[in-house]
Amino acid sequence: MYKVNEIFYSLQGEGYWSGTPMVFLRLSGCNLKCSFCDTSHEEGTMMSAEAIVKEIRKVDEGKSRRVCITGGEPLLQLDRPLVDAIEEEGYRIHLETNGTRPLPCYINWVTVSPKKGARVVIHPDDINEVKIVFDGIDSSLLQAWEDEDLRYIQPCDTDDPEKNKENTAKAVEYVKNHPGWRLSLQTHKLIHIR
Repeated sequence: MYKVNEIFYSLQGEGYWSGTPMVFLRLSGCNLKCSFCDTSHEEGTMMSAEAIVKEIRKVDEGKSRRVCITGGEPLLQLDRPLVDAIEEEGYRIHLETNGTRPLPCYINWVTVSPKKGARVVIHPDDINEVKIVFDGIDSSLLQAWEDEDLRYIQPCDTDDPEKNKENTAKAVEYVKNHPGWRLSLQTHKLIHIR
């Protein structure tokens, strides 16, 4: 059984696959306490792998054939039986993780969003892209990931529009000065979709 926060169909709003339709499977719970997190980790419904796959099929209607598993920290729950159940239905799996837990098996696309003070244990060869949530203050986390091919800076979204504007400006300036990085905006929030 898995504690599921929500399952819905939308467009990926961040990183390499931005703008791509997919199902989002948001699992509850996290091992970190990030101040900017947008997920209520206490809420969730216990579901079997079969029930999850049934709901994925229902919301996808055979359109995207992609499932983004996110959280919280999905690797607190994600295991081989759930991955197998989703893949057996013909879906490609995209995973968004903080990287502090090992992968249970091969995953089609792995996005690691490392957090300050938390050690990433996923092997670099298994990471497809790195996404750093940037608050405009400390760039040491960015410097630690300079060797990755696909690396994104995402301005931290706060409840303060002025702070958001400042974070975005600093992220843009960092990318301009470090052209190996790319800017990732939370386009789903900008266009007001889920």
